[in-house]
Amino acid sequence: MKLSIVVTLFLAPAFAATSGLETIVKIDSGLVSGSGTSVRSYKGIPYAAPPIGELRWKAPQPVKPWKGIRVSKEYSPMCPQFQFFPGAQSEDCLALNVWTPAKSSAEKLPVMVWIHGGGFVIGASSQSVYDGEPLATQGVVVVSINYRLGIFGFFSHPGLSQESGQGVSGNQGILDMVAALQWVQRNVSAFGGDPKNVTIFGESAGGTAVCLLMVVPQAQGLFQKVISESAAWMFGPFSHIKETWYSHMPAEKFGESHGKDIAALRSKTTAEILKLAGGPDMGGEKFDRGESYMPVVDGVVIPDDPARLFLEGKFAHVPLIAGTNADEGTLLGGPPVHNLAALRKQATKMFGAQADEALALYPAATDADAWDAASHIVGDYTFLQGTRSVLRAESKVNPKVFQYQFTRVNGVGSRIKWGAYHASEIPYVFGTLPDSAYGTTAGLVGDFHVDADSFNETDAKLAKTMSAAWVRFAKTGDPNGPGVSWPAFGAKENYMEFGDQVAAKTALRKKPIDFLTEFATSQRDHATAPSTSAAR
Repeated sequence: MKLSIVVTLFLAPAFAATSGLETIVKIDSGLVSGSGTSVRSYKGIPYAAPPIGELRWKAPQPVKPWKGIRVSKEYSPMCPQFQFFPGAQSEDCLALNVWTPAKSSAEKLPVMVWIHGGGFVIGASSQSVYDGEPLATQGVVVVSINYRLGIFGFFSHPGLSQESGQGVSGNQGILDMVAALQWVQRNVSAFGGDPKNVTIFGESAGGTAVCLLMVVPQAQGLFQKVISESAAWMFGPFSHIKETWYSHMPAEKFGESHGKDIAALRSKTTAEILKLAGGPDMGGEKFDRGESYMPVVDGVVIPDDPARLFLEGKFAHVPLIAGTNADEGTLLGGPPVHNLAALRKQATKMFGAQADEALALYPAATDADAWDAASHIVGDYTFLQGTRSVLRAESKVNPKVFQYQFTRVNGVGSRIKWGAYHASEIPYVFGTLPDSAYGTTAGLVGDFHVDADSFNETDAKLAKTMSAAWVRFAKTGDPNGPGVSWPAFGAKENYMEFGDQVAAKTALRKKPIDFLTEFATSQRDHATAPSTSAAR
């Protein structure tokens, strides 16, 4: 399936005064036509050459310019992945989408670039919940991107490292994000955007990605603000491409287990490569051993352990919003823990001799309380402790740092007993209620569906408040405005709660997060820890 259809049309006037940008816009690779009136959208624009054939697993290459006008009214296929979401897939997927309310290229509107989540193995910019039009109506240009996933986007191999010219491989998906941000710098002004006022924002793996881009040398200067929603695994163990770190095998060695001959691997079909990779493993035993397709410390794209880089101040010193949801672990906590014995077993597996200390901070008096305690342990350790560590690091060098917690339990979360579950804030931020990151009938559990009773006026009001705060931050670096009095994180570790009420609070879950942070630090210090020299 082609990224879009190329046709030859007569060149129309550059702009229309009544309905925003004209259909046809000139970018560095050719002419594109979009659709819409007050907000115009341009979908499926390639920002890099198709990573197929000899380009599979290489860093993104420039787009070949086209003749005529590329009709950009449909999303590109999703990047290859385990078939969780419906829709076409293709390795020819490195495309982005633009929504703009600008009436001319001279407007220089703030730009918000969205990076989707999905554990770096699933997801796509075409998911309906990521529709950028509601945000764009508030006076920003919205861009969303696809990037290579799983074995296609995070595959290290000695053969690939040798041919790279830098001796490294494995962060193809991160380099895709950099290429998309470079495209924004070259082209967003044609859509009325300001390349000097770019906010990157993302959720889950996307939230992790925007934090990682803060330490990626190739990304520096390509953005001015960051919004990280539910970043996972920050300040946790990252694998190294060549060294054994945190008991994780070197990423090249893991990649070589699929075969030593890169030419033979490139000759396989997309389906064969997906089968070779197996199903997604976002938090299981393979993940714990480092046998997964994730960003890797290679000394070039990710120069060192991200935790080390943040602790040493080696990151982009930019305004930051970062936060989490109150019940992150209900989705990602693994098999339900139904009794106190199972809870203790889980705590012992995670914390060893410190299990009693953990259980004292996450108490459960009866079997009925066990699942709530277990899910909060997993959610806090995976998401909140790393997010707070990033906030602490950034707040030392920049006063414009803001934390949030999303606590709203909507009809879906109440019905399936997930609470304020992972990714439930996304349709509030995008203003795309009623919708969800899992679609409207995801099938994750028997009763997951979105219907007329899933959301009410409280949800609509909260969506308007959150969406506006995100846009204000993108415009000025300050999210404060009507209905939002949001103090900076600062020494008191202030945060804003977005739930049934919108209110400023202080020191979110301080004691348990202090414990988890200290535990994560001890794991880094006493495991087979990385050395700075090994990473460079």
